[in-house]
Amino acid sequence: MRTHEVVFGFGAHGGVDETPELLRLARRADRDGLDHFSLSDHPYLGGHLDAYAAIGFVLGRTRTIAGIANVTNLPTRPAPMLARTVTSLSALSEGRIVLGMGAGGLWDRITDMGVPRLTPGEAVNALEEAIVLVRKLSGGGPPVTHHGRHYRVDEIEPAPVAAPPVWTGSVGPRSLAVTGRVADGWIPGHAADWLSDRYVTSRPIIDEAATAAGRDPREIRTIFNLPGRVTDRPLATTRDRAGRWIGGSVDQWVDELTWAVLNHGASGFTLFSADGAPDDVTLGRWGAEIAPAVREAIAKEAR
Repeated sequence: MRTHEVVFGFGAHGGVDETPELLRLARRADRDGLDHFSLSDHPYLGGHLDAYAAIGFVLGRTRTIAGIANVTNLPTRPAPMLARTVTSLSALSEGRIVLGMGAGGLWDRITDMGVPRLTPGEAVNALEEAIVLVRKLSGGGPPVTHHGRHYRVDEIEPAPVAAPPVWTGSVGPRSLAVTGRVADGWIPGHAADWLSDRYVTSRPIIDEAATAAGRDPREIRTIFNLPGRVTDRPLATTRDRAGRWIGGSVDQWVDELTWAVLNHGASGFTLFSADGAPDDVTLGRWGAEIAPAVREAIAKEAR
């Protein structure tokens, strides 16, 4: 992988009553040089902000940090309109948007929004078609006509803006293969890390599909959603009985993440706390201490 592409971000709360905290933390992360913030996309929850409205608002109040819906609830956001949304945000923010994509998970709630239920196979097919169509409707060029299994557009003018990078939340073998064929990054589900069985068994599926499609698997990032604590003192053990990373001191984080990049193909990390967004102290250590130290350690190894 390309070590200079390692990115660091944090997961934010998206509650309506937490808007001031969202903006405050995003501004701090922006000042500290973090690469992205993420918001979940659950439009059926009345107490949550719309993910894309919130991302656009935060991008307007920051300078360098990018936003990502982790991940977009695709069944409720038809691909042609999603293309308009993300290219508009890209134009407004000078490219500070990543398109997180998922096939849809909570189908009982999704259908409550009036969206027809898809079978798992249909949902995966729709995911791949949506990624392809978003790209067709980006980057300028002649009008697009697309008659697919799930989307149809006729003579629609593409936005004169490049499509953002696409990171998927793929889980099953078919959706992992979609990631390999058409996506730019993968966010392992269930907060799986680089030592988990989920990662070890899933990443080869992505790589094989990428190779079969004539792509270089190393170009597809793995960005880990990573819960954990940053402690004042080193912990005796940094993993629980199930082998899951639980955190540790700044130095323990730096050693672990550097090792994950250099030996396990990690190319990004999005920090969450155990109960949602990290607190102010944790985010400060993440952005101002851990991320720069990992970047420096990786740069030393690359020299």
